[in-house]
Amino acid sequence: MMTLVVIPVEERCGGADLGKTDVKVCIRVPGTGKRARCEVRTFSTMNDGLLEVRDWLVENRIARIGMEATASYWKPLFYLLEATEGIEPWLLNSRHIKTVPGRKTDVKDCQWICKLVEHGLVRPSFVPPCDIRQLRDLTRYRTETVRDRARDVNRLAMFLEDTGIKLSSVVTDITGRSARAMLACSPSPAAARPARSPLPKGRNGHQLTYRPLTAGTPTSLAPAPTKCPQC
Repeated sequence: MMTLVVIPVEERCGGADLGKTDVKVCIRVPGTGKRARCEVRTFSTMNDGLLEVRDWLVENRIARIGMEATASYWKPLFYLLEATEGIEPWLLNSRHIKTVPGRKTDVKDCQWICKLVEHGLVRPSFVPPCDIRQLRDLTRYRTETVRDRARDVNRLAMFLEDTGIKLSSVVTDITGRSARAMLACSPSPAAARPARSPLPKGRNGHQLTYRPLTAGTPTSLAPAPTKCPQC
């Protein structure tokens, strides 16, 4: 009978299963004889705990460690090991490390990840460099901020429509200077309504007034005449 011998690709490797409060880390290093020695430890996800993980991996000369991309829990440990010389962290896709059906625990998950890395059965996901990550976070934050502002403006427009104020029908931008001036002069229980709301302002900031263009024609909206400085 033929005996199948599986030769590990990575002799010193590890696997980590990260959670919100703790991380389970499994390492496999050469042991006595031909069998590898496996050890599992639990660490905290606080800064002190992550530093202990790094020191333990450096002490055992772990060259490669794999971890599952779980929410954002992987980022602190990945960035710490990325900056550590001699350790290559791998971010693994959860679809590629599905274990066999059965009882699922964090300890079994980290052991399974460690075995997959040891025999070269998984490949790491792409993680951009630090400069690209910072630029990506900045652009994503700006996109979310612009979307939040648009939602707030739409919410304000719907609120004004519910109260019977047709501000969006007479101005283009309900957050502009003219629209804010009109809203400031709207009736309120604390202040009496003024005799007339202020007229809107043009793009250059000049106050607009009503004046007839020609005799016999209705009045139209036109900029107020400016005085000559020599007069």
